[in-house]
Amino acid sequence: MSQCLICERIEMIKSCTNRYFVKELDTGYVVIGDHQYFKGYTLFLCKKHITELHFLDEEFRRRFLFEMSIVGEAVYNAFKPDKINYELLGNGDAHLHWHIFARRDGDGDVKGPVWWTDKNKMYSEAAIPSEEELMVLKEKLLSELEKLVF
Repeated sequence: MSQCLICERIEMIKSCTNRYFVKELDTGYVVIGDHQYFKGYTLFLCKKHITELHFLDEEFRRRFLFEMSIVGEAVYNAFKPDKINYELLGNGDAHLHWHIFARRDGDGDVKGPVWWTDKNKMYSEAAIPSEEELMVLKEKLLSELEKLVF
C-alpha cells in the first residue's frame, strides 16, 4: 500500500514544514494550493484518514461539512471571486479533502470544471506562487478565517 499524500501533508503541518499551511480547525487543516493557476485555490484536509463522508460519525461529519463551508466563505471573502467551486473527489488521494476553487469569469480555457484545464498550464512552474505571493495569499485567507471561526 502506498503512502497517503494527504497524511504526508498533515505530518508536514504538524512538524511545521508545510509552507502552504494556513490554519487548523476542529476537523481539518486549511492549506493554500501548491499551484495557483486559479488564484485563491485552497484545500481543506480532513484530520481523519477516511475515504468517504458516510464513514465519519455523524457529529464529526456535520462539523467537517460546516467547517468546509466556513473555509469556502473565507476564500470568497479573501479573494473576491465570481463563484466558488467545491470538490471532494478522492480518486487520486483516497483521504477526505476538499478542493475549494475561487473562480472568475474567463479564468479558464473552457467553461466548466477546473479539471478540463490543460494540466501543463494548471501545474506549470508559473502557477507556483513565489514566497511573497504565498505569504499574501495566506495572510488574506487567515484574516478572513479568523473573522468566521469562533
